[in-house]
Amino acid sequence: MSRASSHALKHPPVTAPSEPAGATPFPELAVGIERQRRRGRGAQSNQSGRFEAEARVAFDDGWQSLDDLPPFKTTVALDTSRKVITRNDSPDIGFDRSINPYRGCEHGCVYCFARPTHAFLGLSPGLDFESKLLAKPDAPELLEKELAAPGYEPRMIAIGTNTDPYQPIEREHKIMRGILEVLDRAGHPVGIVTKSALVTRDIDILQRMAKRNLAKVAISVTTLDAKLARTMEPRASTPPKRLEALRQLSAAGIPATVMVAPIIPALNDSEIERILDAAAHAGVKEASYVLLRLPLEVRDLFREWLMANYPDRYRHVFTLIRDMRGGRDYDSQWGTRMKGTGPMAWMIGRRFEIACEKLGLNKRRSKLTTDHFIKPKRNGQQLSLF
Repeated sequence: MSRASSHALKHPPVTAPSEPAGATPFPELAVGIERQRRRGRGAQSNQSGRFEAEARVAFDDGWQSLDDLPPFKTTVALDTSRKVITRNDSPDIGFDRSINPYRGCEHGCVYCFARPTHAFLGLSPGLDFESKLLAKPDAPELLEKELAAPGYEPRMIAIGTNTDPYQPIEREHKIMRGILEVLDRAGHPVGIVTKSALVTRDIDILQRMAKRNLAKVAISVTTLDAKLARTMEPRASTPPKRLEALRQLSAAGIPATVMVAPIIPALNDSEIERILDAAAHAGVKEASYVLLRLPLEVRDLFREWLMANYPDRYRHVFTLIRDMRGGRDYDSQWGTRMKGTGPMAWMIGRRFEIACEKLGLNKRRSKLTTDHFIKPKRNGQQLSLF
């Protein structure tokens, strides 16, 4: 008896969101995954990455054997990179180096701009991104080695700018905690971005570092609507837990920032003021926001999700997005990619600023220092006599 087959075709071109839903050059490429198989996940599909010569899709040959396919389970492989600090020269972000303890992210946020990076691994930016993960268990040792290099000059290291360092698998692997221990010993500044309340596990280290102006933490709160959060960010901490994490960090004297990110017009933009108010009551003193970004495969993944969950808002959301992106679905220009342009983007920016002013946010910005940095001793290095 025949089983479900895997059919290969040359990879189809990406369909523009302005085309009718479901219209593709290859109608047989039904890349959507049945709901039960992707339960608890953010993406609706698992289309091959943009670098693959072929796209493979399972199709039923009439025996209904697709029903036998197992649900997507989280698997973790080892990343054997020889360096852990990544450099960038982007002119519109406030750091030139970062660390990502993991590749892929189990949180499954459908809008995540890091999804396209999974295509470099030959995997899908869709469901593969949130279920086929890579961990860097040697990251603390590699970091210590890089910090000890003769030419290394300290500047703030950002962690969590691509994938979340406190995603669920961190509970078992504890790579992020190992990295913080290295930075604490070396007196090296770090800025952390996360959506997870797991960050409170490391308050003991972060508090020590914060006393020396070496650490700050930003937590992204996208919505206070539990249903929207679970649909859009299925395995991230709930909004109340994120607010509680902000409260605990602030109470411990760790500079905490609330990020209203991403702001999605006609979906969560109405919550800007409420999110800021809730964060201010949790003790937060700083806030920032980022407009929804839809680079590469993220555009189509977000479109699929929107059509599946909020079909009545689909056209309105994309019309507003294009109004803020110069008529396009995404504009990657330095300086405007985070905030957008046009009247709608201006209004969102003014609402954010007015709310921050009323709540007393952003009166002062926490600054980290490199004054305490001490190079780790390399193996075999002779100790100084003085």
